[in-house]
Amino acid sequence: MRRPPPLPAPETSGAASKRTSRSWDESRSWGDARSRDDGATVPRNDEGLGEDASVVPAPSEAQPSPTGELAVDEAATPERGEDQTAPDAAPRRTGIRDVWRAARARRRALRREVRRFTVRSRRRRLVWLVISAAVLMLIVGSVGAAYSPLFAVERIEVVGTTSLPAATVEEALAGQIGTPLPLVDASAVKAALVAFPLVESYTLEARPPHDLVVRIVERTPIGVIQTDAGWTLVDAAGVALETSPNPPDGRPILEIAGGTTSGAFESAGLVMRALPEAIATQVTRIAATTRDDVTLTLASGTQVVWGAVEETALKAVNLDRAMAARPGMSVYDVSSPASVVVR
Repeated sequence: MRRPPPLPAPETSGAASKRTSRSWDESRSWGDARSRDDGATVPRNDEGLGEDASVVPAPSEAQPSPTGELAVDEAATPERGEDQTAPDAAPRRTGIRDVWRAARARRRALRREVRRFTVRSRRRRLVWLVISAAVLMLIVGSVGAAYSPLFAVERIEVVGTTSLPAATVEEALAGQIGTPLPLVDASAVKAALVAFPLVESYTLEARPPHDLVVRIVERTPIGVIQTDAGWTLVDAAGVALETSPNPPDGRPILEIAGGTTSGAFESAGLVMRALPEAIATQVTRIAATTRDDVTLTLASGTQVVWGAVEETALKAVNLDRAMAARPGMSVYDVSSPASVVVR
């Protein structure tokens, strides 16, 4: 609570009357001015200032609070952060120097962006150039080394031959010695191997740095057939492998009607190639007049009636089982694989 001020000294009645009149005039003029400015209504007693007369303050005036503090009108107080510049203040004009500074800052930022992206693109291009150069050098080096004397043929190895001497084939291919492995002449190799009738097929295999491997598949002779030149050893395709004046030992004699170009010869060749190895080595004679009446004669004199070439694989299995079950028989008839006849 505030301490109340001291009471004024008593005045004379004349002085009090003058003061009252002057206060009324000042209050009246102040109220009229506030009414014109704020639109507030100030009640006025035309009869004079009495005890019941009161002055209504304007809304914007500060009123004392119950605690003794002044209540401030928040609407009349500017908020924090609001522009309190006087409305009569003119805005600052933009000069040529400000424009020049903004343009220079923009050029600097643009140069930085261009430099950043240019460095990144240069770096990416450099990486690709290095990788491309390395791959190109690797390819060129590999090709150059492969076609250089560093990978020249120094040794020829022949594999897969049984009847044909390997040394003879290697000697026939000696012309490829000293040739780089990628430059080996396949046509020259073929021309050299055609001279050997026993060669049915072949493959070439390069083994760096200096080896050339020739894998040969030999033809399988099925027997000898009598021709005008003598006894000719032939395979299942009718290719003449060799000719001699007398029948060679250990080779079946082919008695085929129509020679090596007939259907009977084709059937005989298919039968000989389907026989198990244990039975094929016992065959001494093969006879066929047509495609469907192939007959085999074994070294023991036993005859095998084969018939046609249909179901040749099944007939070979049944013949092997029948000979194992009942050995030493004179005739094995497998022309009908469903029922084998043994007598």
